[in-house]
Amino acid sequence: MSSRLEAEALYKVFGRRPDAAVERLRQGADREELRADGATAAVIDASFTVEPGQIFVVMGLSGSGKSTLLRMLNGLLEPTAGSVRFDGDDLTALSDRDLRVVRARKISMVFQHFALFPHRSVLENAAYGLAVQGVPRREREARAAEALSLCGLAGWEKSWPDELSGGMQQRVGLARALATDADLLLMDESFSALDPLIRRDMQDQLLQLQQTLKKTIVFITHDLNEAMRLGDRIAVMRDGRIVQTGTAEDILLRPENDYVASFTQDVDRSRVLTASAVMDGDVRGDEADCGCETAAPDTPFGELCAISARLTHPVAVLDKKGKLVGVVPRQRLVGFLGDEQSAPSVCASPRDRGGDKGGDKVVTRA
Repeated sequence: MSSRLEAEALYKVFGRRPDAAVERLRQGADREELRADGATAAVIDASFTVEPGQIFVVMGLSGSGKSTLLRMLNGLLEPTAGSVRFDGDDLTALSDRDLRVVRARKISMVFQHFALFPHRSVLENAAYGLAVQGVPRREREARAAEALSLCGLAGWEKSWPDELSGGMQQRVGLARALATDADLLLMDESFSALDPLIRRDMQDQLLQLQQTLKKTIVFITHDLNEAMRLGDRIAVMRDGRIVQTGTAEDILLRPENDYVASFTQDVDRSRVLTASAVMDGDVRGDEADCGCETAAPDTPFGELCAISARLTHPVAVLDKKGKLVGVVPRQRLVGFLGDEQSAPSVCASPRDRGGDKGGDKVVTRA
């Protein structure tokens, strides 16, 4: 499978002599040295790929360069150096006219602050991208209405933006992006202006839509919990550089440095980890033969704890063919939670809580 989006050695420098600043960065200069000379390095040597149908999350604190990086992906900002390829085409080499066509038809953007037109109805707002493309009115309204329905806004087509809640307004922005049927969605902190409960609801909405539409999405956030909930892969940025790229489990369990590790300290591991991440894979046998509950590699951590609490031995993890691929001892669950004191209430079985420690054997058949 070829990558849908590829960023290679991207640099963006604002200010004096940007090309010379890139060369200095390549030779080891840091941002502070450049700033003293009147240049600001927003993005430094950023490379990554995004596969079709993948949600790729870029996360970092304010000033890390994530939004600047996003704007280089659709040509709103021209890289100082490096290239962006979309479906094999080098966007950095396109003429302004061709780039506008790509942005109008193949790449849509969902902004943080809704960006709805107050004098247009909900339907007209959702259809705006299609109007820019020159799609006839009847067709664009039908497509916009379908996108609004997908986003849970059927029946609100004739309403005005100020009649909607913040979450509903953001759904209109998402529907506008979906209506164009663009191959790539760029989402710049799209949910960060929402209240926590509405924000989680929008995350649910996006994940639900993704199961059906399988869009390729680049999602920007400063919230690691949001990144881990949404991202198939995550890139962590610091001071303009991508310091680690990987799955949520990679970031959480195998941080590249102390900076990444510091982010993961407050993450709710039970919402991220699965059986495959915590199991002991050094096992022998073809299938579990204990007549009790088992888990699959993708069983969520919380569900795994519940299964463990009902058993007196490690949980057997079976693949789709029923083959034993690992076991999860209770103490391993406690270790991943990182809180020994919570073990009795979270992962302990009734027998353990009564003082009778069950055996640690999983009966298998070779």
